[in-house]
Amino acid sequence: MIEYITHKKETLAIIVRSGYLKKKGINFFTEKKLTQQVAFMHHPKNHIIKPHFHKNSIRKINSTTEVLIILNGVLRINFYNKKKSYLFGKTAKTKDIVILLTGGHGFKVVKNCKLIEVKQGPYNESKDKIRF
Repeated sequence: MIEYITHKKETLAIIVRSGYLKKKGINFFTEKKLTQQVAFMHHPKNHIIKPHFHKNSIRKINSTTEVLIILNGVLRINFYNKKKSYLFGKTAKTKDIVILLTGGHGFKVVKNCKLIEVKQGPYNESKDKIRF
């Protein structure tokens, strides 16, 4: 269900295959140390999540991570090293979740695709992205 995409012992991404939808309760796909935390929650009717807020906290984040939720379709993710050289590609399909952690990446829509992207902000495309 969880596929770790690695190159030279570095985790570039995590692909969570659609099987996560069968899980119950709270299921985190990411380690606590990562700057992006991703979980799936499935609770029964009348389950209560107690009201809460999150304390202010200063965090140091050196890079932008992204989460893609594939609503439908097929997306090919092409991975690149820090020297901008192509490494390999992986395919994500309907209901998969892709957590991009490090390295370069590009995309090709294989089958009409609707997806949601989540990343840290504030985000400045001209300062935070290098196209190649």
